[in-house]
Amino acid sequence: MTKERIVFVHGTGAFGAAAWPGQHGLSLDFDCLFVKRHGFDAVAEPLPTDYEADRDIVVRALGHGGHVVAHAQGAIAAMMAAVEYPTLVRSLVLVEPACLSLTAELPATQAYHDLLAPLYARRMDMSDEEFNSQFVRMAFAAQAGELVSEDARRDARRLRLQAPAWEAPLHIVPGVPTLVLTGGWEPLYEEIAGYLAATGAVHRVTAGGHRPHDTPEGDRLIRDFIRAQPRKR
Repeated sequence: MTKERIVFVHGTGAFGAAAWPGQHGLSLDFDCLFVKRHGFDAVAEPLPTDYEADRDIVVRALGHGGHVVAHAQGAIAAMMAAVEYPTLVRSLVLVEPACLSLTAELPATQAYHDLLAPLYARRMDMSDEEFNSQFVRMAFAAQAGELVSEDARRDARRLRLQAPAWEAPLHIVPGVPTLVLTGGWEPLYEEIAGYLAATGAVHRVTAGGHRPHDTPEGDRLIRDFIRAQPRKR
C-alpha cells in the first residue's frame, strides 16, 4: 500500500527536518517531506519573504496530494496552498499559526501590530544584530543571545528580511479538515486559533510554548488527527 504524504512547513527558526524533531518517526507510516521555505538555506545568503514562492514549494511537495503540517509563519504558505489547490490538501495541522492578516481587526493582533510595526518600518536601516535583539525583546520579552557564530549571524539576517505576517495575502480560510495546535502562552496565537475554530477548525491547547509539537502530547495530537482522516481512494 502506498504511504500517504505529509508535507512539513517550518516557521522562522530551524528549517527542514531540523524543525520537526518529534515528528521524524511518522516516516515509518507516511511519506514525510520536510521542506525548506524560500530563502532558508544552511549556506546560501538569506532572501526576503516571498509568500507565493513558499506556497509553490508546498504545492510541489504535495505531488498528487497529502496532509500539510505547518508551524508559525509556515502556516501562511500551507493555507495559501489549501485555498488555491483544495484538491491536493487532505488536511491541515497549523501549529501556533502566524496568520495575522485573518485577525487584523481583533484586539490581540492589533496590539501585536502596533507594538512591532514601528520596528519593521525601520528594519532596513538597522543592522541584523540590532533588529534581532529588539525583535526578541519585544516579541518574546527575552534577551537575544550573542551572534557568535556564522549560523547565528545568518539567522539574524534572515529574520530581518522576513516580512511581517500581517502583510500576508491570506484572507480566506480553506474548507479542509484543520487542527490548530497552540501552547496557551500567548494571546495572539489563541486569538488566531479562536478565529479558525469559529470557521470549523478543531483547536487543541497543550504545553510547549511556541513549539507545542515538540511535546509528547502535541505530537500525539498531530498523529491522531492525521490518522483519523479518511484515506484517499
